[in-house]
Amino acid sequence: MPETNWQRSTYSAEAANCVEIAASPTAIHIRDSKIPANPHLTVTPATWTDFLSYATEAGGTSASC
Repeated sequence: MPETNWQRSTYSAEAANCVEIAASPTAIHIRDSKIPANPHLTVTPATWTDFLSYATEAGGTSASC
């Protein structure tokens, strides 16, 4: 199984706790950076795109973690 490359938002401060994502061709994995060993949520790329569109429309682009 390939290693998962987790990424944190560029809006997140270096030591801030935030949501991290890891993308693959068929799934987007989402986890809490405070507890990375816990289970994570997995959604389809289409679902992630829909979520990002909704969050952007709701003004979520400037929120920090």
